[in-house]
Amino acid sequence: MGRIDPESLSVLKDKVIHINRVAKVVKGGRRFSFSALVVVGDENGHIGFGKGKAQEVPEAIRKAVEQAKRALVKVPIKDGTIPHRINGIYGAAKVVMLPAQTGTGLIAGGPVRAIMEVVGVRNIVAKSLGSRNPFNTVRATVNGLTKLKDAESVSKRAGKPEDEKKEATHENA
Repeated sequence: MGRIDPESLSVLKDKVIHINRVAKVVKGGRRFSFSALVVVGDENGHIGFGKGKAQEVPEAIRKAVEQAKRALVKVPIKDGTIPHRINGIYGAAKVVMLPAQTGTGLIAGGPVRAIMEVVGVRNIVAKSLGSRNPFNTVRATVNGLTKLKDAESVSKRAGKPEDEKKEATHENA
């Protein structure tokens, strides 16, 4: 996948997922700083996440948003849901995502829900398993979303026109 220019997208929506206060112990005591995890998306299939760290919360969020804009990827979305079932894994975090029919809504919790909102998925069933760490859960979700394939790219890779692929699936059913 190629790099996506954030300037080419119309409106990017950002969502803060987690803010963590971290302490560094020095000779004179503790120094506090803040770490922020942010996702950005255009609600039309583009998603990126970033992590920022600074002495103040707004500065950490700004840094995270800048990093997220540089890490944008395209996700195939079909009729407001994902094209097929997928698992995303990062470390001990595992996220299972299932496509859902129109009217189901976003059945997902925590960081997974925030990602689905900014990427533009309206109907999905997702379950986060294993690690509860929001950083790893976000990476697992984005890992799963980047592995998604749409029907056009699969048929093009197989060397079949789209109509032949549909006929082949109907014969198997």
